[in-house]
Amino acid sequence: MEFILNDRSIKTDKPGGMTLLDFIRYEKHLMGTKIGCREGDCGACTVLIGSLSEGKMNYISMTSCITPLANAAGKHIVTIEGLNMPELSPVQRAFVEAGGTQCGFCTVGFIVSLSGYCLTAKKPSYEDAITAMDGNICRCTGYKSIERATASLVGKLKEITSKNRIEWLIRERFIPQYFQNIPERLALTSPLASNLGGEGRLPNGRKKSIVGGGTDLYVQRPEELEGGEVDPFFDRSDLRGISVNNASCSIGTSTTVTDFLQSVEFRDIFPELKKYVKLISSTPIRNMGTVGGNLVNASPIGDLTIFFLALNSSVTLRRATGQKRTILLRDFYKKYKTIDKTDDEFIETISFNMFGKDTFFNFEKVSKRTNLDIASVNSAIQLTLKGDVIKQIHISAGGVGPIPLYLKKTSAYLTGKELTPDAVIAAIEVVLTEISPISDARGSKEYKALLLRQLLFAHFIELFPEKFEMEKFA
Repeated sequence: MEFILNDRSIKTDKPGGMTLLDFIRYEKHLMGTKIGCREGDCGACTVLIGSLSEGKMNYISMTSCITPLANAAGKHIVTIEGLNMPELSPVQRAFVEAGGTQCGFCTVGFIVSLSGYCLTAKKPSYEDAITAMDGNICRCTGYKSIERATASLVGKLKEITSKNRIEWLIRERFIPQYFQNIPERLALTSPLASNLGGEGRLPNGRKKSIVGGGTDLYVQRPEELEGGEVDPFFDRSDLRGISVNNASCSIGTSTTVTDFLQSVEFRDIFPELKKYVKLISSTPIRNMGTVGGNLVNASPIGDLTIFFLALNSSVTLRRATGQKRTILLRDFYKKYKTIDKTDDEFIETISFNMFGKDTFFNFEKVSKRTNLDIASVNSAIQLTLKGDVIKQIHISAGGVGPIPLYLKKTSAYLTGKELTPDAVIAAIEVVLTEISPISDARGSKEYKALLLRQLLFAHFIELFPEKFEMEKFA
C-alpha cells in the first residue's frame, strides 16, 4: 500500500483494516493527531485526505479513528505536523489572537478542519467556515473565541486573487511549500484495488470485509476489522456517482452524503437538501459515509435509509460473478439487523423514480443534540397531489421499530384522501398500529411515539403552511 503522509512517501504492508489513526500515531509516531472518542464524534483525530483528479488536488476532512488504512491508499494524508511551519500559519495565528484554545486537546482538530476549508473554499463565507468545523467538539472555550478566529480568517481568505489557490496559500503561508509538488508525486503512487466481491478471504489468508467509509463498522466492530484486510469500496469509481434522467435517479453505493450536496442535479431534485444534510452527522462523517454502507448497516434510525424509503426506492444487488437482482428497499429489511443480502452480494446502486411539480418531499429528525447526533426518531415523506387530493404517498419512520419502517398502512390510508388536518389527525391512529418503539437511551417508547406524531404533523406544516398550522394539531 502506498500513499503520502504529509511530505513523506509511505509504503506499508500493514493490514488495510488498521485504522489510519493508529498508523499515524503508533507506526509513524505523529502524536499531534489525538485519540478521543474513537467513534468519529469529537474530531480530535481529524486529518485531511487529498485525492488527485484531473491533475488537481481535492482535500476533505476525515476522522482518522474510524478510517481504514486502506482508504488512504493513493492519497495525500495531512496531519497537524504536515501543516506546521517555522512561523504560525494564518489559521493558527487567528486562534492565538482570539484566545481560541484552552486545554489544547481539541485544537489540532479545529486547525486541521479550518485549514482544509482554506484549501477548498471557492467563495469564502463565515457560515461555511463554521460548518467545516461542525465535527469538532471543544469542551473549554464555549466556541465564541473560535468563532471570532474564524471570522477574521474568512476576511483574509477573501483576498485571494490568484486562480491557483495552492500557489496563493503557499505564498501567504497558509500551507507549507511541499504542497506544490503533491500532484506530481501522487500521480506516481498506486491506489489499492478492490477485490470486487463479498466477504471472505484474500489470497494471503487474511480475512477481508467490504468497507465503504467505515463510519458504522469501526464503531460497531473495531476489534474484528483492525487486524484484517478490507475490500475498499470507498474509491470504487464504478460504484460512485449520481445519474439523473427524466425517468429516474440512480446512485452508486459508494456515493457519500457530501457527493449529494455537491451534485447540482441532486440539489435540483431536493431544493431543501442543504437543510436535510445538516441534520445528518458532521462534515467529516458526511465526507466519509457512503449510502450503501448506511443501508446495509440496517440501523432502525439510519438517516439515509429513512430518506430513501420515503422515495419508494429500489436497490440493485450484485454478486462478484456479475449476477444482479433488484428489490424494493422496503423489502430489504427483514428483522433487526437482518437484511435480504447474501455474503457474496453487495449493493451496486439505489434508485428512485423522478417526480414532477405536484410531488413534495420532506425529511425531519429529532435527536438530543441538534447536530452531530444519532436520531431519537426520524421520518421522511413523499406525496403527489391531484388538486387537493393525495394521489400517492410514501411515509417512512425510524426509531419506532426493530427495522427502518416504511409505513405501508398509513400511506395506504392517506391515499385518495383530501389534504386536510382532519385526515392527517385520523392517520395518526393508523400509525400507532404500525410502530413498536422501545424505551432506551434515546427516550421512552411513549416519547418516541409522541415524537413521530409531531414529525408527521411537521411534514405537512413544512410542505403546506397555507393549509396547516401547528395550532390545529395541538
